[in-house]
Amino acid sequence: MGLGCNTLQMPLELVEAFGTKDAFKRVMALEGEVFRDVRGRRTIRFESKGRSYFAKLHYGVGWGEIFKNLLTLRLPIVSAKTEWDAIHRLDEIGIPTTPAVAYGCQGLSPAALRSFVITQDLGDIVSLETLCANWASAPPDARFKRRLIVAVAELARKLHDHGLNHRDFYLCHLCLDRQHMAENVLRLYLIDLHRVGIRTEIREADRMKDIAALYFSAMHCGLTRRDILRFLRYYRVQGLRRTLSEDAAFWRRVNARAERLYLKFHGKMPVTI
Repeated sequence: MGLGCNTLQMPLELVEAFGTKDAFKRVMALEGEVFRDVRGRRTIRFESKGRSYFAKLHYGVGWGEIFKNLLTLRLPIVSAKTEWDAIHRLDEIGIPTTPAVAYGCQGLSPAALRSFVITQDLGDIVSLETLCANWASAPPDARFKRRLIVAVAELARKLHDHGLNHRDFYLCHLCLDRQHMAENVLRLYLIDLHRVGIRTEIREADRMKDIAALYFSAMHCGLTRRDILRFLRYYRVQGLRRTLSEDAAFWRRVNARAERLYLKFHGKMPVTI
């Protein structure tokens, strides 16, 4: 969690844009197209010298939020450094994400840290939530669907096998590059790394929660049993037969948690094919 910080990492082109003296203050006061505005945190898109960026601005979480997280045995997210570190870790293990551009943090109290992370705009991308929204009634090309399921499974396996868990692992945070799609290439980005956990080895409960969140967010996509088995096959390296026998309890917990999430948010149980 840390006790305080006073740092600014920014490339020359943005230093020139924001000024050397008040760069941190000017970033925190940025205006632009607002994508998220919640208590203590704001995400905006802005342009500088013809380039498009996203700025995630953190204004302090307060002691109440910190204690609430600690009482539920969760590590509170008090600054943008979590996302900054996660981006660099994903770069190391080869998972495409929003390229990191700048990071700043000021303050002494963990409850009142002011911080930001600036990333490049990925451009013309589409989230899998949007892409798959009508699949139940208008199924996609079967080969494309198979390739996408394999790509998602392999990304999830790489993420988890390197000790990371996303903690918001929904389809809306997985995006495809439209230009690459037009060229029949699947370039899959993992975004919104605000809560990513980074460890040497992932805890089994965290792995289960991530996969359950992913499955819950895909329950409306008309997935068949064969689709689900394909994901299982590529998510676990030991092969489908072994994962179905050795990991049966794990997959039951995934399914039960996903169904509870679906019932909570939709007021009914999902329709299975």
